[in-house]
Amino acid sequence: MNTQTDQSVITPEHVAIVGGGVIGCGWAVRSLAAGARVTVFDTDVATAERRLKQAIDIAWPSMEKRGLAATADNTAWRVTDDLADALAGADLVQENVPERTALKQHVLAEIDALVPKDVLIGSSTSGIKPSELAEQATRAPGRIVVAHPFNPVYLLPLVEIVGNTATDEATIEQARAHYRGLGMKPLVVRAEIEGHIADRLMEALWREALHLVNDGVATTEEIDAAVVYGAGLRWSLMGTFLTFHMAGGEQGMRHMLEQFGPALKLPWTKLEAPELTDTLIERVVAGCEHQAAGRTVAQLEDRRDAFLTDLLNLVERYWPESEGLAGRI
Repeated sequence: MNTQTDQSVITPEHVAIVGGGVIGCGWAVRSLAAGARVTVFDTDVATAERRLKQAIDIAWPSMEKRGLAATADNTAWRVTDDLADALAGADLVQENVPERTALKQHVLAEIDALVPKDVLIGSSTSGIKPSELAEQATRAPGRIVVAHPFNPVYLLPLVEIVGNTATDEATIEQARAHYRGLGMKPLVVRAEIEGHIADRLMEALWREALHLVNDGVATTEEIDAAVVYGAGLRWSLMGTFLTFHMAGGEQGMRHMLEQFGPALKLPWTKLEAPELTDTLIERVVAGCEHQAAGRTVAQLEDRRDAFLTDLLNLVERYWPESEGLAGRI
């Protein structure tokens, strides 16, 4: 796939969400805020309705602060247990069923058989390759792409787009345009790989964090503090490579690699995850409960969303669309 820049935007009028869990509800809220109407398919209608209403109640104040489309309507949704009904008239389908390859293949093949060939089908999978996802689709498998978001979907703008072996460039551009229309930053992944880009990076940090807890080096709170007050602040603006580029002084990355490159061979990190023993599990759980300090998940979500709203506004102030990668996604 080439990396040409196409800044076209298409706001879907009707988004079909397949699977009404946390990620599905996040997609629904983002779609509503962008002015689309939403139909959610879920086998448990009552639970999905309750979950989505709760998600809207929690998220909508943040969406208002971020800016709503003129046609945004947080009541323009419904839930059904009839897949064909949910998909009828949709111009974007987002699949969010549990992360099991066989299940996703089956559901995506059903969707492929039911919607017109020009309708894009995105999968929220965090790790499965799109060619695997499309294996059972026979009608138009090339329009099945990975469209991997990040929680909370309604606030975090990154969506990783990965095409399968039958996906052409026009479909990739269609995906970019649709997800831009939902206010997202689509990042096209150049090749199929398990875990795509962002999750592979987060998994590496997660493994190392578990080792530090397991070996008694640090608590969960201390590790989180190391990220929040150190690297995390820089990553919010610069990411990993530009951060290290600046560490090289006036000569940038070249000097950084010459000076610190040899340290990469030192056995500081552990590539394999530690065994999840009962002891490690209890340390992690106890640490997280201590950090939560009696606050419910809903209270933590409110705090997180308020912070992310302010942070996104700040990031956009310092990283405008015309600069760097922001001009390409």
